[in-house]
Amino acid sequence: MDVNRHIVVLWAATFLAFNGLLSAASAAEPIKNSACLECHGDKTLTKTNAAGKEVSLFVDLAKLAASVHKTNTCASCHADITSQHPDDNVPTQPANCRACHVKQSASYGASVHGLALAKGQKGSANCSDCHDGHTILPPTSPASPLHFSRLAETCGACHEQATKDVEESVHGKAVAAGQRDAPTCTDCHSEHKIEALKNSSAMKISVEVCSRCHASERMNTKYNLPPDRVKTFFDSYHGLAAQYGSTLAANCASCHGVHKILPSTDPRSSIYQTNLVVTCGKCHPGATDNFAQSKVHVDAAATSGGAGVGEQINRWVRRIYLVLIVGTIGFMLVHNLLLFGKKVRARYRAADLTVLRMSLSQRIQHIILVVSFIDLAVSGFLLKFPDFWIVKVTGSHEMFRRWNHRVAGVVLLVAGAYHLFYLLKTREGRQLLKDFLPAWKDIKDVVDSAKYLTGLSPIKAKIGRFGYAEKMEYWAVVWGTIIMGVTGLMIWFKMDVTRFLPRWAVDVCTTIHYYEAILACLAIIVWHFYHVIFDPDVYPLNWACWNGKVTKHWQEDEHPLEEIAHAECAATPATAAPARGKPQGKKPA
Repeated sequence: MDVNRHIVVLWAATFLAFNGLLSAASAAEPIKNSACLECHGDKTLTKTNAAGKEVSLFVDLAKLAASVHKTNTCASCHADITSQHPDDNVPTQPANCRACHVKQSASYGASVHGLALAKGQKGSANCSDCHDGHTILPPTSPASPLHFSRLAETCGACHEQATKDVEESVHGKAVAAGQRDAPTCTDCHSEHKIEALKNSSAMKISVEVCSRCHASERMNTKYNLPPDRVKTFFDSYHGLAAQYGSTLAANCASCHGVHKILPSTDPRSSIYQTNLVVTCGKCHPGATDNFAQSKVHVDAAATSGGAGVGEQINRWVRRIYLVLIVGTIGFMLVHNLLLFGKKVRARYRAADLTVLRMSLSQRIQHIILVVSFIDLAVSGFLLKFPDFWIVKVTGSHEMFRRWNHRVAGVVLLVAGAYHLFYLLKTREGRQLLKDFLPAWKDIKDVVDSAKYLTGLSPIKAKIGRFGYAEKMEYWAVVWGTIIMGVTGLMIWFKMDVTRFLPRWAVDVCTTIHYYEAILACLAIIVWHFYHVIFDPDVYPLNWACWNGKVTKHWQEDEHPLEEIAHAECAATPATAAPARGKPQGKKPA
């Protein structure tokens, strides 16, 4: 008995060891294609899929050799069969496409098909349903199920009615005629991240789907399509409502249909004249024939077309109102400008401008700075935003704006270089620089001004020739000119700059240039314009920039310490009073 038991144990151990060797050999050497084709070479081999349809399991070696995966073996995609013998009764699992196509698989996972499959919905389309299982060809190949001429057939395997509707539509007929520009299923619904557009917003349908073709100048010109369909839609009530976030506003598909899009001359079309009441009535219950005659794509600026009585009346009303608006508002504008100019001149003549604040040289430098800065600001922002209405109104070319910006920049830099020479080489300039240098008193003036402006103290800060406000602005101009000049030159000569610096240095300069421009423009508008224009004590203008002079009252109120310094200098005959801040009366006869 013991002998028999030992024999059985020895036999079992030998069998297990031999079986282990076979398994190890099998694992080390993958299953060859020939082993798979013993069954899958049979054209009659089929199975019933999850959707209840019978599909072929036949693998055509000739087509497989022409596919994009021709270098792969069966085990490359069906990794599960390497651990089992092909004769085993264990069904092979679907190919794991994600192992190689990570990005595409992630997009598919977010699609309507991927989400449905994740929820366990049987029959949801997977990779092989669209790309084929073995004969995977590039979409450019006419034999590929993803070729534009065969997409309807591929998608139609599941979406039969939608495919029939598309085949009857203007898009489907264009595809059938071989027009590659005509939209196919994936052009509207995307490729891997396939979206259901049924409940999409009006903006998504109109902007991301239809506008891709119908807003294209090339497409409209090539196929003689109306060039303004997208623009006139967004100018209409529906388009404006969609842009402001309405979820109920009609979009392109609301009127033209989804798949069965037909021309307006087709009696079956939803926009055929006799069908408009029904189409409009979907959103506007009780719509009548008169209501349905209203145009959706309205171009108010059009001066041709529309022979109907309503269109002609509407066009003449528009013309009359344009003349009325231009004439009325133009008269008001000219009248008030003349009146404003008259009063400004009267105030200028009445002003007691006796104190010299800016010399002729300083005024010339200031005018050059003003003109070049405004030119730089306008041309720079028009380069950054070429769709701005000013560009369209002036019709300026990008080349003109670019060189205008560069010339203005050179003028500003030359003016800056001259100003530096002026500061260092002239007596007047050295005194100006000395007066603009920051001092400890500026900090005290800031504190005293804060108390005065908030009502904590009735005493106003005593300011000399230049207070903290003027000093802040002056050094901001110096800083801004250096920053804008350096970054502007690096952007202009980027090819030379990138010989020594990495490309990202130019990108950083572009960012600095843009945001420094915003900072400079806002500082001028908020800070400088207030002090020289909108301050009630100087409105409509501080005349120092024009003739260099200010009133004695303003000088004493804003810069009292300078007046005291002049008085002290005047009391000492041996000391020559400086030009700045000096009262300028008439010479005695």
